[in-house]
Amino acid sequence: MNDNRLACEFLDFKLNTPLVLASGIIGTSDTLLYRAACNGAGMVTAKSCGPIPRAGHPNPTVVEFESGLLNAVGLTNPGAEAEVKLLAKARQKLQPLQVPLIASIFAGTVAEFAEVAQIVATSEPDLLELNISCPNVHDDFGTPFAATAESAAAVTESVRQAVTCPVAVKLAPNVPNIARIAAAVVEAGADVITAINAMPGIVIDPVSGKPVLHNKEGGVSGPALKPIALRCVYEIAKVVSVPIIGIGGGSNGQDAAEMLMVGASAVGVGSAIYYRGVSAFRQIGQELIAFMDQNDISSIEALQGKSHR
Repeated sequence: MNDNRLACEFLDFKLNTPLVLASGIIGTSDTLLYRAACNGAGMVTAKSCGPIPRAGHPNPTVVEFESGLLNAVGLTNPGAEAEVKLLAKARQKLQPLQVPLIASIFAGTVAEFAEVAQIVATSEPDLLELNISCPNVHDDFGTPFAATAESAAAVTESVRQAVTCPVAVKLAPNVPNIARIAAAVVEAGADVITAINAMPGIVIDPVSGKPVLHNKEGGVSGPALKPIALRCVYEIAKVVSVPIIGIGGGSNGQDAAEMLMVGASAVGVGSAIYYRGVSAFRQIGQELIAFMDQNDISSIEALQGKSHR
């Protein structure tokens, strides 16, 4: 898929397409990240890593329901030190394709975020995403840092002082005023906003009456999340001028167009890979071009922020 109409700018990067592999979908394997890039991803995000190895939650961790997916994988990762080696290998493979690599981190305290950021930054990712909003590890970490502007800003400022690479902050949808939180993290030094993480939910087995997931609750993704994500990005775009990676329910080209219209600079693709495979990027890109043709839209820039004009 080499259509110049999908080309766009993001920070200092020139992307072949605004479609971005979202974190947590296919891990940090250099082979899988490279495969996503070869199949039409303009940027790729590795799975979130923390200060120490983490096994995550026992199965079942993912369930499909009528409007999407519910997952509670539980931030499975090998720890920051091991992640650096995986990221370095991935970056080496991605560089010839000119596809930026986004590393993703989580931690339990503000200070820990800075420590993990410093370690992971040694792999020289193009962007460092702070996952302050995972919805299914409340028992382990307590209230997410994304819950308030103050705590979100504290993490952002701590990491900003610890690293020199661009920083993105991934926000949660289940907050009273996501725009206020976005403005606070940008003021604290965020270069990019990623919005949104999954929405907390539960799926019940109607026979036993018990939650299907071992963790009981998990994060809702897929089509059910789309209108929530669109609204969040729309509100954020009104108060910040930094790029936004819009994530949530993007399953086809029209979904991607709508996300760009509400103010996203790039569109995260996650659960669509579950339904359509890693070729989802190429398929969505082709559908986005078709949408642009049908509506006489000449460029991605013409789509971006259209809802605000």
